[in-house]
Amino acid sequence: MERLFKLTETGSNIRTEIIAGLTTFLTMAYIIFVNPDILSSTGMDRDAVFVATCLAAAIGSLVMGLWANWPIGMAPGMGLNAFFAFTVVGAMGFTWQQALGAVFISGLIFLFLSVTGIRRWLIGGIPVSMRSAIAAGIGLFLAIIAMKSSGIVVASPATFVTLGDLTQAGTLLTIAGFFIIAALDALKVPGAILIGILLVTVASILLGVSQFTGIMSTPPSIAPTFMQLDLLGALSFGIFHVVLVMVLVEIFDATGTLIGVAKRAGLLVEGPTHTNKNLGRALMADSTAILAGSMLGTSSTTAYAESASGVAAGGRTGLTALVVAGLFLLAMFFAPLAGAVPAYATAPALLYVASLMVRELAEIDWTDVTESAPAVLTAIAMPFTYSIANGLAFGFVSYAVLKLLTGRAREVHAATWIVAGLFVIRFAFFPEG
Repeated sequence: MERLFKLTETGSNIRTEIIAGLTTFLTMAYIIFVNPDILSSTGMDRDAVFVATCLAAAIGSLVMGLWANWPIGMAPGMGLNAFFAFTVVGAMGFTWQQALGAVFISGLIFLFLSVTGIRRWLIGGIPVSMRSAIAAGIGLFLAIIAMKSSGIVVASPATFVTLGDLTQAGTLLTIAGFFIIAALDALKVPGAILIGILLVTVASILLGVSQFTGIMSTPPSIAPTFMQLDLLGALSFGIFHVVLVMVLVEIFDATGTLIGVAKRAGLLVEGPTHTNKNLGRALMADSTAILAGSMLGTSSTTAYAESASGVAAGGRTGLTALVVAGLFLLAMFFAPLAGAVPAYATAPALLYVASLMVRELAEIDWTDVTESAPAVLTAIAMPFTYSIANGLAFGFVSYAVLKLLTGRAREVHAATWIVAGLFVIRFAFFPEG
């Protein structure tokens, strides 16, 4: 343990790392319920997605722990699973097999960008306002998904959306679940989101909203999703747009999380990036995890911001991530419980995650219209067009255009010009994509 994780060097010990790993797992375990709920809407087998989610999280966390020696848990990411299900499959008409192929292709590109160092260059060139807007916009997108699935908002021929029937049992459970999760998190209770999901699930079973078939069993078969990715089908009309969005969100989400959590843990030192020898390995770890997840049958795997809870509990080495990996493997034996979790239990989790993500808007410079206007367009276009992709396109193109029209084109990094140009090409030549 000492040779592998350098516990003494980091001022940690086995007991602390185990507690930290348990803490991180509790705060991110909601994904084993939420991810199958979202991806199964595409026609994917819910039980197979459940196993794929657990395995992808375990593999990603294992690589992060053993190779990079960082206390960061990994699992299929929120936001990209929604993009996969509701945009790529739901709106654009791709099959879920083709969407998995797109995830694999994005993983290859992501790996290439990480190996060559282009990933760091891209991150350095994207404005802070746009990074914040992307996180907030994805949060708003998750919010409308949660409100729609729970019946809080419904379709309206006059106003597009309107308030649903708040007296329905499922809708009331969602509202109660949100309050429970928010209150528990405010009280610093570890695993607040997971506890909220489980409490609402129990209540829905007692009220007859969902069926209870048990708690534990042998893991279901992963065969319905394992190696089902359709690479040739993914390389069809419109894939350019899909992969571009996946890569961009993967870059911003994963890299921002890795650097943010690592800074909290004191694993990054100020100065040239080459002084942080494990940063490169960490960047590679999340790239390889995306490839593994696509073959198992789930959307893009990424580093989890919830890992900060484990760091706060004292986690400083890869042993924390190793514990997370082990617990995700153990979670595969709780498939019946996962199957009993209704949309009314995962919706409050999505809604609360959304509220946490939207606070990123505070990082925007509201005194500069050329920064704030593109950021607002990015954030509001995602829920209003029901597409993360459109939000990114609106934001990057408007940012470049406003800087150009105000004589401040030199402030725009080459990376932003490239991304904006790619989106213009997409709308000009692939309007149906």
